[in-house]
Amino acid sequence: MVGKGGHIRTVPVPFWVKKVVDAWTEAAQITEGRLFRSINKAGKLWGNGMTPKVLWEVVNASAARVGIDRLAPHDLRRTGARLCHLAGGELDQIQFLLGHVSIQTTERYLGCKQKLRIAVNDKLGIEPDDQG
Repeated sequence: MVGKGGHIRTVPVPFWVKKVVDAWTEAAQITEGRLFRSINKAGKLWGNGMTPKVLWEVVNASAARVGIDRLAPHDLRRTGARLCHLAGGELDQIQFLLGHVSIQTTERYLGCKQKLRIAVNDKLGIEPDDQG
């Protein structure tokens, strides 16, 4: 995938997602080119991919169907990243997934803050028996 700034990116997907996408591309007879494509009102392929406007319309229509008033495509990206983090995903792996050059960008994106009262290095298993 070619990302922002022309960077080539590899985007890992769970096996179950790949299986569903493979079945869909086979049924749609997509063998090359863009995976997601615009379809006109007559149900025919239109253009060579999706414009940002089409993506916004798809996200907004899906959000409306489930009762969400305002939802942007970037909200889905941020939510996905936060779910990865809550599931124990390592910060550097989330950075790769998002394509951030700087780990600080990923930290801001996730809303990471250092926990001083319960620090990650408080219980490493090397503490002396008597900590008094």
